[in-house]
Amino acid sequence: MGGRAPSRGSPIVDTLSVFFNEIATVRRRSPSSAAKPPLSTPAVAASRLAPPVNSPAATPPPESEIRVRIVVVVGEGSVSPLKSAPWYDVMLHTAKRLKWVDEGYEMEVYTDNACRDENAITHQFHHDLRQADILLVVAVSDQESIKSIQSCSQDVANIVCFDSSPSLPNKLGGSLVQTKAVKESEEVAKSVNEAWSRHNSDDIRFCLLVIVNAYVKPVPVLKNLRAKGFSTLSCMVKNCGPQILNCLLDDNCRKALQCLNNCSPVDQVCNYKCIASYESRELEEFSLCVLQKHNCLELDAKIPDKPFVAPMARFREVELDHETAEDLFVGWLGRLEWSWRVVAGQNPAYDQFPCQYQLFYRGRAKGSLWYEPVFQVRTLDGDLVWRRRRYRVKRGTRPGTFYFSVLDNGVVSNEMWTIVDVADDLGWGLFHYHGAARVAGQSYTGAVLVSPTGAYPDESQLGKVGSALEKCSIKEWEVFDVDNCSCENPPLDLPEDSRLHSKLSVESLEDSSASV
Repeated sequence: MGGRAPSRGSPIVDTLSVFFNEIATVRRRSPSSAAKPPLSTPAVAASRLAPPVNSPAATPPPESEIRVRIVVVVGEGSVSPLKSAPWYDVMLHTAKRLKWVDEGYEMEVYTDNACRDENAITHQFHHDLRQADILLVVAVSDQESIKSIQSCSQDVANIVCFDSSPSLPNKLGGSLVQTKAVKESEEVAKSVNEAWSRHNSDDIRFCLLVIVNAYVKPVPVLKNLRAKGFSTLSCMVKNCGPQILNCLLDDNCRKALQCLNNCSPVDQVCNYKCIASYESRELEEFSLCVLQKHNCLELDAKIPDKPFVAPMARFREVELDHETAEDLFVGWLGRLEWSWRVVAGQNPAYDQFPCQYQLFYRGRAKGSLWYEPVFQVRTLDGDLVWRRRRYRVKRGTRPGTFYFSVLDNGVVSNEMWTIVDVADDLGWGLFHYHGAARVAGQSYTGAVLVSPTGAYPDESQLGKVGSALEKCSIKEWEVFDVDNCSCENPPLDLPEDSRLHSKLSVESLEDSSASV
């Protein structure tokens, strides 16, 4: 996001939630149960891995080779809450985004016409459904379609229905959700329902990944869902006893932990609300010790390599070089008190905070570049507070690409940013990022649309903005508008030795572009 710092807070607290759930429950566990993962693989998935009785093979294929088959049925002509995009289009895009996680994910999307018609599409639908690990039903209310789904999905182990008839079943791990008295089923259902209710493309994909992780095969990006049990606690107590005690004795730190225990460990939206509301030095020191210094969860998240996003090649008809690319980041700073303001963002956890200001500037040392996002957070107590972070920025191998790093809330995060496009008059820009907080086990992607005022570019530029989003494989309906209405007194001071542009001049730009 323009204030990208929240991404660093969230992975940290994802892990803290796991840690303190372990502390709270350790006395109730036996040694044997503490070592077990919280989620089990159902018999239906195990049977698919097992070799035939007469087969000489005795070892199932590696997890990386297991295919995940998902079938989605959406109501014909149904409209989603994502800027009224058709559900069919939303799910087709979700199928593409699942491939970024694992090429072995196969997701087929049908309208409910396929359930009741008699044609080649119907036959293909039934064929896919017989092999499906998960059936997702969205916005289906036609009675004939409902009866068909009920009759042909009985052998599907996992069925999740949203915005559809209540007569459609919901199953997890082969059992009806309403009757399965198993804690992990309840936790999975809670995580899925909460994520779905936020109505964004990241959380739709997250819903499916949670189910896959619980009932089909492990999902590496959700590794934090698997607690380490006593090995984690041993690492914490051995290395970070004072930090644990200080956290438990601090009022804000305790409130943060209580809040986090109500979140799924990998639900970044929920977790960041907690950390942003109750940030404290004690929480940061705890994270620095347990995660960054000792990596008690033994995590190693990687920066995603998909989608691939190429940087802009030319600016004002001239081939882009490193100095000009840095100047594009510096943007309006010098003419205004900030480089850019964020208009909209794609990542639901990090890119939609109110009043996001970007400050890019060169430092005293030759070749140094810094990024300081300044942004507002509405806390759980209803207060609006300003937050600010500081990133070191280094050039990538190709002009328009950059490496960002920050120590935020005790954890180092590394990101790769790309300048996708910037208007010749600096009227708008689009920046894309991939990132990871390695020891917190979190990886993420996103993009921010920026302008000098925080307002959308004028109508004549919207086609170019759409093309830039398409380069990032982002649909217009995935982007969230930032609230820039109440942004009084942002803390925008700069270091005294900061330097600004090297080649560009913002003084000659038209006043209309920079009017606030």
